[in-house]
Amino acid sequence: MKLYGTKICTDCVHAFEVMERNKIMYEYIDMTETTANLKEFLKLRDNREEFDEVKRNGHIGIPCFYFTDDVILFDIDEAIKKSAVIQHSSELPPY
Repeated sequence: MKLYGTKICTDCVHAFEVMERNKIMYEYIDMTETTANLKEFLKLRDNREEFDEVKRNGHIGIPCFYFTDDVILFDIDEAIKKSAVIQHSSELPPY
């Protein structure tokens, strides 16, 4: 999972703390660190319908949890649940 955010966003800082506390593995993409990171985030934001309501409400859309199965979530609790399912399924032995 990629977690798009920035350290100047209180919701993102909260998400980092919750993810760490729950030992959830993620790749952090600080969208304010480099232009490349910002472009990567904006490509998602500008082209995915998951962001439509976010944009209508005048929000940025972070923290943004982007999963390898192409699912985007904005809610930390939903992201933790999905991560737990993915982690659990990867720990199961192959058939």
